[in-house]
Amino acid sequence: MQKIKKNDIVQIIKGKDKGKQGKIISIVKNGSSALVEGRNLSKKHKRQSRQDQKGGIISIEMPVSVSNLMVFCKHCSKPARVGIMVLKDGSKSRFCKSCKEAL
Repeated sequence: MQKIKKNDIVQIIKGKDKGKQGKIISIVKNGSSALVEGRNLSKKHKRQSRQDQKGGIISIEMPVSVSNLMVFCKHCSKPARVGIMVLKDGSKSRFCKSCKEAL
């Protein structure tokens, strides 16, 4: 089970966007990096490929390493380490290690 999933609110702990929060848009195929909404923006020169599409310089999100992200706990209101526990029915659940609340 992965500690960071799509639609999680995360805080960046390293790099140019340190301290900023965002929502996970997607996890890159190998699972070692993720796209965070509105963070780690990069400029890309885009050519007009169709008549109705506009060309120019656009900002796109670039992948951030999962090791530079921490899940933001709503109960603690701070970034938290994630633990995994096995429930009585055999399914796995993620929890915040500081307040022991389910994520």
